[in-house]
Amino acid sequence: MKSNKASSHELQHVLAVNIGNTVTKLGVFAGDDLVATWVVTTPSVITISEVKTVLMTFAAACNFDCNITGSIVSSVAPRITDAWIAALTQECGRRPLVVGPGLKSGIKLGYSDPSEIGADRIADMVGARAIYGSPLVVINLEAATTLEVIDDKGDFVGGIIAPGLESSASTLSAIAAKIPVIELKAPSSVIGKSTREAVQAGVVLGEIARIDGLVEAIWNELGYQTNVVAAGSGAAVIQALSKTVNETVENLTLRGLKVLYDRNTR
Repeated sequence: MKSNKASSHELQHVLAVNIGNTVTKLGVFAGDDLVATWVVTTPSVITISEVKTVLMTFAAACNFDCNITGSIVSSVAPRITDAWIAALTQECGRRPLVVGPGLKSGIKLGYSDPSEIGADRIADMVGARAIYGSPLVVINLEAATTLEVIDDKGDFVGGIIAPGLESSASTLSAIAAKIPVIELKAPSSVIGKSTREAVQAGVVLGEIARIDGLVEAIWNELGYQTNVVAAGSGAAVIQALSKTVNETVENLTLRGLKVLYDRNTR
């Protein structure tokens, strides 16, 4: 787990929680400023008491002593969402907002069934559009690599989902006994001189080539180019060598959750 220390006490504070498939990220906002973050592993099951322990540990580790006036949750782990909602309701004195049907996103969702769109994907596109405007391709590099396409009218017109960097590397290692678990960085040459370098070339450089190819295909389909923003644990690695990614942003999902919170409470 990791945290960023915070010292702001003057403003009312909002807690954003993104429950992902592998990790859960928490962030506290003082106004528009993200002043504390925390990351824990997402378990398959969790109790209300265990969620409260996470929240208390977060507050203690960040030396945080402020008034949490509201909270918002995005989750792709439905088995544990209710425990988080119940714990946050008790700790904050009011039920958190939950990203999903009924919550105003401010973006027209061009999907055949909008309920299929993951809550984290909605937060990503809302946060990125608030920062960078439109048209825009939003790439998130976590357990999966997702590309969200926002057209020149500011509408979400669809997206792409593929296996992520870490899942590709771990799957390759799991199914082939002689293939090691690798550090996710680009090798010095596309032609690997060792098994480790060969895997890095295939996974990391292959991901960059896939992203660039998909972005260029998106541009061709739209008929114009867009800004391209990357977020997630592999964003800096990808941007350094990509021909199409021109921006990276930290904690995009949390920032999008704050935009959604403000949009639905004002």
